[in-house]
Amino acid sequence: MPSNPESTLKDLKAGKFAPVYFLHGEEPYFIDKITSYIEEHALAPQDKGFNQIMMYGKDANMSTILTNAKRFPMMAERQVVIVKEAQHVSDLGKEAGDHLLMAYIKNPLPSTILVFAHKYKLLDGRKALAKELDKRAVLVKSDKVPEYRLSPYIEQYIKDKGFSIEPKACQILAESIGNNLEVLTNEIDKMLINFDEPVEINGSHIQQYIGISKEYNNFELTKALSYRDVMKANTIIQYFSQNPKSHPLIPLLALLYLHFTRLLLVHANKNLPEKQLAGILKVNPYFVKEYIVAAKNYPLGKIIDVIGYLKEADLRSKGIDTYMEDPEALKELIFKIMH
Repeated sequence: MPSNPESTLKDLKAGKFAPVYFLHGEEPYFIDKITSYIEEHALAPQDKGFNQIMMYGKDANMSTILTNAKRFPMMAERQVVIVKEAQHVSDLGKEAGDHLLMAYIKNPLPSTILVFAHKYKLLDGRKALAKELDKRAVLVKSDKVPEYRLSPYIEQYIKDKGFSIEPKACQILAESIGNNLEVLTNEIDKMLINFDEPVEINGSHIQQYIGISKEYNNFELTKALSYRDVMKANTIIQYFSQNPKSHPLIPLLALLYLHFTRLLLVHANKNLPEKQLAGILKVNPYFVKEYIVAAKNYPLGKIIDVIGYLKEADLRSKGIDTYMEDPEALKELIFKIMH
């Protein structure tokens, strides 16, 4: 049966284990989280020695995996077979291997929990195996969280930990760290362990415990651009130029592209109420006024020019046409945007 990571984890925490899990997708964070939960909680510590089998895709074929899955547990209620890096199983995706797995999932051993951690890519949904897994197993698709959904994700993640976060601080995290969820959640967890009781996270907390400046970050740069604050924008990019490893150009270009394409949407929907506009922009309503001001500061023609400048900077940073070091490419880009 198809499932999402959140509902799968909820079932697992409620003690509901299925015979077969197939976890696949481009985002490894959720795959690792589900796999780790099963590894840590499906068996009592004293039962793991004989009944928990860890396998790696590059060292196993489907026949070996299923031979282990068909084994009965020793002095325990169940056994767990986990196949890590399952995308490397030699005959997965081939007729013989797929046929073996389809035969197993039609009649799985109830005392076995079989987990495939198939990372970084999706199973081919057109093939018979994917359709059988969809019907008979827990098939979990783990997608990358797109940039526009990062802030809600961060807010919910922190809420689940018993804390809250200011909208501005949430945006700083989203725009400064990006959608590498392993890095993002590790940084949040590293920050939260410093508090003995729940607090509302703000920019000062992020600067103190994560090291992201509350004054010189991607969020403040886009805000300076929105309000055409030349001095502040130049101060921020000067700071970035002194710390290029902490502020790589390519993710920043992606962020700026998202920012200016949202301004295109504001121009196209300028007569809508702010609440409706927030839904179209996929941002917290708290930030809608900034986008409205920015749209007034950047006419439609200028935004089209800016998108061209972003493409040009991207090509230059990659050595196409004329190579330019990232700090210089950024300075030139911001000058063109602001003037």
